[in-house]
Amino acid sequence: MSTRDDLQELWDLYVAAYRSRNASGCAAIFTENAEMHSPDGPPARGRAAIEALHEIWVQHAGPNKTLQVIEAGSSGNLAWTLAGYSEGEAVGNGTSLSVFERQAGGGWLIRMCSLNSTDTTG
Repeated sequence: MSTRDDLQELWDLYVAAYRSRNASGCAAIFTENAEMHSPDGPPARGRAAIEALHEIWVQHAGPNKTLQVIEAGSSGNLAWTLAGYSEGEAVGNGTSLSVFERQAGGGWLIRMCSLNSTDTTG
């Protein structure tokens, strides 16, 4: 399996957790010291803060969230994705640029994530 496929699989786990309103499951794909930057508020630093942020976000979760890797790459123990996401008209669309760290077991977790809205209304 390619790095791109591995990372898409991780994003698919995230989407499944998001759709089922499982904030803990969403946060589980992030490292303990991860950061998430969003245009909707201050950065969330650490897995616990990312989970708390997702507790708010998943309250409005619907069954239509999608997240698809547009581009991906890796070098050594770091990888990245540029992914497009959509949550429907009520929430919006955008891109996510994320840096992943390879874990001791060989899998990947997100270390840094930046969300960028592509919506021009509002």
